[in-house]
Amino acid sequence: MGEAQGMMKGLAFNAAIRVEARDERLTDVAGSLLLREAFERSGVLKFLAERLVDGRKQDAITHPMSELVGTRVLLTAVGRKDQDDADLLRNDPAMRLAVSERRGDAALRTPEKDEQLPGGLGSQPTQSRLVKQLSTAENREVLGDAVFEQTARRLLRSNKGRMRKRLTIDFDGFPVEVEGHQSGSAYNGYYKTTVFHPLMAMCGETGDILGIMLRKGNAHAAEDFVPFVLDYVERLVGRVCESVLVRIDAGMVSEEILLALEAAGIDYVARVKNNSWFDREALPYLDRPVGRRPVEPREWLHELALQPKAWSKARRTILVVQERPNELYLHHFWLVTSLKLGQRDHDEMLEIYRQRGCTENHIGEFSDVLAPRLSSALRGVYSHRPSDIIGPLRVQDWPDWDANVVTLLLNALAYNLLHALRSLMPIQSTGETWSLRRLRERVLCVAGRFTLHSRRVIVAISQGAAHFWRDLWQRLRELDAPALGG
Repeated sequence: MGEAQGMMKGLAFNAAIRVEARDERLTDVAGSLLLREAFERSGVLKFLAERLVDGRKQDAITHPMSELVGTRVLLTAVGRKDQDDADLLRNDPAMRLAVSERRGDAALRTPEKDEQLPGGLGSQPTQSRLVKQLSTAENREVLGDAVFEQTARRLLRSNKGRMRKRLTIDFDGFPVEVEGHQSGSAYNGYYKTTVFHPLMAMCGETGDILGIMLRKGNAHAAEDFVPFVLDYVERLVGRVCESVLVRIDAGMVSEEILLALEAAGIDYVARVKNNSWFDREALPYLDRPVGRRPVEPREWLHELALQPKAWSKARRTILVVQERPNELYLHHFWLVTSLKLGQRDHDEMLEIYRQRGCTENHIGEFSDVLAPRLSSALRGVYSHRPSDIIGPLRVQDWPDWDANVVTLLLNALAYNLLHALRSLMPIQSTGETWSLRRLRERVLCVAGRFTLHSRRVIVAISQGAAHFWRDLWQRLRELDAPALGG
């Protein structure tokens, strides 16, 4: 150990520089230890280990299922999303310690000449087989439950173990762009590219993901919306909160959906698409006030009970009229809500809906920073009907569909881990919270050197990252979340 494995010399700008590759237990992802700590304190890693079904021969297992899942989630969180990154980082000391179930320094004391490293990372073929194992209906359900458990436990912990009075849940679709022949991908006219169109449930108060559903690329924004909403409301009410307020975008508003929410006793606030009928109703309120226009933009709210032709009854609607800088005409949009005027006035309703912008930012971070890559179908499978399918063909019958469901859920677990750590970071000098990208670059993907001393592992990191780690270390106990009952 410590001997040069290779050497590069003769740099044109400075011939005195020599670059050597040494096996000195170095890493550039020291923050994977923080991620494992967050995973461990959440209790979700144990939750997965107790429930995932391992169909492998138990006497031939080198890497336990929990280690393999932990490897995939941590690699995704630090931006190493390709499965062959497990090969490249197989002997990385930070990752080996972070994924290992063995205590002490055992994960680093494995003989380096051993091709089967029980303390290291599973290889790329092992990771591929893991996805197949997780693709069973039972394991997909466990992964979905684990994502919900991550968020629900954090919500309980942040409220000292007590149920909250009310939670706001945002539901929204988002695109996952694809290349190749992914089963179920399709051209989406709204996004103007070939995508999958998953549906996500996110806690509006905290920005944690509650659940995610893979949908076809040409799925309408409201497809599968009602059962998805009812499932998560049922999980939350009575366990995490007393009631739920659903916040939805205009693309999901229809008479069918509003009736379903009302029948289930679920309160909602939603934006309504402008159309000719609503424009006519707004016309009397769109006259600009007499007098010189002030420097600051203005806004007016009007309470109305309206019943368009597509609605079966009149509902409380709020007309928002805005005066924008350098625009001659007033701008307007509509909100509809099941909450009565005595419960929330129109100013409060508008503020509640506008907070949905934070959720849209979080979903944008999930798409941009996690950037899930979904698998292509096997060559020849996409264009030919599977021989064991009889009757109408569903997209879920394609062999790569379940694997892509697993990939999305693993990405959701990684996002929640990153978001939990981000929530512990102090507010920046600019008054803004940390972005996931900045957290990854400044805190997680940092250099470290590992040394063994008296059965202890000493990790040395750069001074530039040390004060960030110190701030996190003092607050990690806030992630000790209670288990859910029921």
